[in-house]
Amino acid sequence: MTETPPDRASLPMSEARLPVKLEVSGLLRLTESAGGFGMVLKKGETDVGTILVVLLNNQSVGSVFERMPQLDGSRCWTLAKQQDADNASEFELYLQRRAAQDPDLWIVELTIADGERLILNQS
Repeated sequence: MTETPPDRASLPMSEARLPVKLEVSGLLRLTESAGGFGMVLKKGETDVGTILVVLLNNQSVGSVFERMPQLDGSRCWTLAKQQDADNASEFELYLQRRAAQDPDLWIVELTIADGERLILNQS
C-alpha cells in the first residue's frame, strides 16, 4: 500500500512551497521585465524539483546559484559554482553532471546585469 502525500494546504508554512514550474515562470518574467533574457535549459519535476539558476553577465561569464536548506529549515540561494573565463568547458561539464545526477532538476539561465538582485532577496 502506498502513502498519499499530504495536501499542500495542510503542510506547515515552512514546508509549503510554490510549485517549481510557477517559480521558474516568475523568474523568467522578472528577468524579462528588468530588460534581461531568460530561458529554461532543462525541465525537471514540475512541483518539487530543484532549481539551478545560471546567471550570465554581459560578458557571458556565469555563476550558478542553488537554493540550499539551512539549519533553521529555511532555504537560501547559495553560490554553487563560478565560471572560470579561461575554462568555459569545465562550467558546462558541471551543469551536465548535475543534470545527470538529478532528473528532477531545473536549470534556468538568466542573462542580465546584476542578476543576483533577482534571486538573493527571495527565499
